[in-house]
Amino acid sequence: MLKLENLSFDNSYVKLPDVFWERVKPTPFPNPYVVSVNPAAAELLNLDPGEFARPDFAEYFCGAKLLPGSDPIAMLYSGHQFGHYNPQLGDGRAIMLGEVKNEQGEPWELQLKGAGITRFSRDGDGRAVLRSTIREYLCGEAMHGLGIPTTRSLCIVAGEEVVWRERPEPGAMLLRMAPSHVRFGSFEVFHYRRQYEHLKLLADYVIDHHYLHVREAENPYARLLHEVAIRTGHMVAQWQAVGWAHGVLNTDNMSILGLTMDYGPFGFLERYDPTFICNHSDHQGRYSFQHQPDIGYWNIRALGQALSHLIDDEDALKMAPQVYEQAMLESYAELMRGKLGFTESHAGDDKLVTDLLNLMDSSRTDYTTFFRDLGNFQLEEPSSNSAIRDFFLHREAFDDWTTRYRERLIAEKSQDAERKVRMDQVNPKYVLRNHVAERAIQLATREKDYSEIDRLLELLSHPFTDQPGMEAYALPAPDDSPPIIVSCSS
Repeated sequence: MLKLENLSFDNSYVKLPDVFWERVKPTPFPNPYVVSVNPAAAELLNLDPGEFARPDFAEYFCGAKLLPGSDPIAMLYSGHQFGHYNPQLGDGRAIMLGEVKNEQGEPWELQLKGAGITRFSRDGDGRAVLRSTIREYLCGEAMHGLGIPTTRSLCIVAGEEVVWRERPEPGAMLLRMAPSHVRFGSFEVFHYRRQYEHLKLLADYVIDHHYLHVREAENPYARLLHEVAIRTGHMVAQWQAVGWAHGVLNTDNMSILGLTMDYGPFGFLERYDPTFICNHSDHQGRYSFQHQPDIGYWNIRALGQALSHLIDDEDALKMAPQVYEQAMLESYAELMRGKLGFTESHAGDDKLVTDLLNLMDSSRTDYTTFFRDLGNFQLEEPSSNSAIRDFFLHREAFDDWTTRYRERLIAEKSQDAERKVRMDQVNPKYVLRNHVAERAIQLATREKDYSEIDRLLELLSHPFTDQPGMEAYALPAPDDSPPIIVSCSS
């Protein structure tokens, strides 16, 4: 295991021309201190856990000290925001400290979020608040625990600095990690500037570092688009199956690696509602839960447009959104069969899923709890299914559905005990519900008590496992609890 000074930096992105980035130093907090450290992320860097206790650990991850070999930069990109092209974006509050390669040769870009003003800040203060860093820190690990591709986070560092959003809040920095932070918008900026030589350089960089196998294709750039479409389709299908909404699916928030990134006003469904809008700023519902698959399609089209100068095959450009759609639909169908306990694909499965979701919508059934409890469905003793029936207001309609469900299970000779084991492995007991995250946030901001953050970090790393004494974390928010408003500042 490595000391901080021995992390092996290989800063590949900074080797691109300086039009791709701005060299900038982080602006540190006064009197920084560690809020939380993620041992699982440290292991990805082969970082010795003993380093967490170093007096200068917080200084390295708030920008007061630079790790040997790091070369801090802010990345340039543009993007479509709520469907409208914004020509100048970039890392306005995030600074990449550098790229570390672990002992397995895997690259991890270390990005400090909330690290101060860059030339891309657009009149912003370059800071992040403790509230938003806690949400991203916890949700990244929650998504990883669920098996969904995502950025990770090493730590949260705070200091004696107040940041103004809707109100004054304590500031914090998040050390975010990903193999690459290149976005769809990283390509768009050079396409719309007609800087095609830079566009090609970036595409070649991404291929050589992350999609080397496509280099052998007849048109590597068309193949790259195809691969990104598939990865994005699988990712969006996983979001839909687990009941998670991103909130701001602008093209500048879409990873070229198919990773969930830029956690802001996200939300897990509680009462099932396909029209769920988790972003208070999304007044038109463009990024509602039910629209996410369509927005993924739209964004792949935008990426195809950005790469069009490199791809002279019109059919490949037209096919990319369809490739995305096919990957998303096939993946979603497979995931939902798993959630229902099916091991085979039968005609009519999609209607069984759709009819169930419609029933859940009309009854506002809790999405996570219902699917977890459905694992207890008994073929041999139907009378024991009354607890599952009680999730629904229209019980006779649910009875009709369960008759079809039972016939479908019998058709593949399903066994209750075996099916429950399988279903418990794909239907989580614990997700990061907003009220659960809010409790950790309130304890941290009001009392400087960070124990709940660490408790949730451990819990959400094992979302499919029943954990003694943690039942309250699996429950939905009480009916009389006030709504938690999240927006882009969240």
